[in-house]
Amino acid sequence: MSPVGKISVLLAVAVLSGTGAANAGEGSWLSGDWYLTVGATGMVAPNFEGGKKYLLSTSPIISLGKAGPAARFTSRNDNISLALVDDGGVRAGLSGKFLFSRDDGDADELKGLDPVRWGGEVGGFFEFYPTDWLRARAELRHGIRAHNGFVADIAADAFYDVTPTVRISGGPRVSFASANYFDAYYGVDAQEAVASGLSEYHPGGGLKSTGLGGAITWKVTEPMTASLFGEYSRLMGPAADSSLVKERGDRNQFMIGVSTTYRFDFTM
Repeated sequence: MSPVGKISVLLAVAVLSGTGAANAGEGSWLSGDWYLTVGATGMVAPNFEGGKKYLLSTSPIISLGKAGPAARFTSRNDNISLALVDDGGVRAGLSGKFLFSRDDGDADELKGLDPVRWGGEVGGFFEFYPTDWLRARAELRHGIRAHNGFVADIAADAFYDVTPTVRISGGPRVSFASANYFDAYYGVDAQEAVASGLSEYHPGGGLKSTGLGGAITWKVTEPMTASLFGEYSRLMGPAADSSLVKERGDRNQFMIGVSTTYRFDFTM
């Protein structure tokens, strides 16, 4: 079984177990305490995934979920999550991610390639704490509209509270993806090859990237946080072999930025 397939089975078991636990409770699932987190990120990053030119950009942060026990650690890499299982040491549930469109207006290197539509990814997550200062997390998501593939992200973060309001964290990241994902973002069919001048390329599935990330997070107030973060990833497998990356891009991807969020609590 492929790495993506193995992660699919593990996360499916975790999410289904969590759904059963949630349904066993009394009353409407919607009733109770909820939170809405909003914020923004400003960062210097490649102009597209696999690109070699860097741009300053901003993106919104929006997360809605049902309140539960406070997570011991969260990362900017965590996508929108709704825990269905949470006993303090293990959390599992649903996850989602928004995807922005990509076309030749974003970079000259993309001219002649078919645009990637905006969309999203939905799936599940599973995380646990091997020690009090280390969290491991896996997400598996399926694309909607933007692509029709699977993406699996695995990360481990060590964290340390320098003061009660300042935390440093960091660790390795690994990503896998299916052929349909790679085809949308890295494939070049015969028609695109003629229009773009790139070599024709038909990717399979496999390892997408490996890397490291870290952050310094400041809890400004109880509902407000700010952070400084940095990420490095090296494209691997079908992504690194793409003619888009080999002929016009770079396997090495860097990102640095700042973000701030504010949490609103409410009851339904």
